[in-house]
Amino acid sequence: MKRRPNDADETEDAISALAEAFLGLRSSAQVRAFLEDLCTPAELEALSDRWRVVPLLVEAVPYREIHDRTQVSVTTIGRVARSLERGAGGYAVALQRRSLRNRQ
Repeated sequence: MKRRPNDADETEDAISALAEAFLGLRSSAQVRAFLEDLCTPAELEALSDRWRVVPLLVEAVPYREIHDRTQVSVTTIGRVARSLERGAGGYAVALQRRSLRNRQ
């Protein structure tokens, strides 16, 4: 993603404001509508591709097999894997919450 030369605090504030906007949404339909308004079709595809490979990586499916199943590039799969290992923990929390919802 191309960065504009601006204050790092402004960027952090903008990310926090975006996170707060998501928190205000009450259903998956509302989140989907927000995402469709917020993102281009290509951005939505990239986000959904990343999310599709997360469960497969957690199950330790080999990268090549993930690529064959999803057609997501091996490079993207590797980036998601690095985020799972060394990222902020967002994927793990989202997976855990999804599992809890699926059990109910």
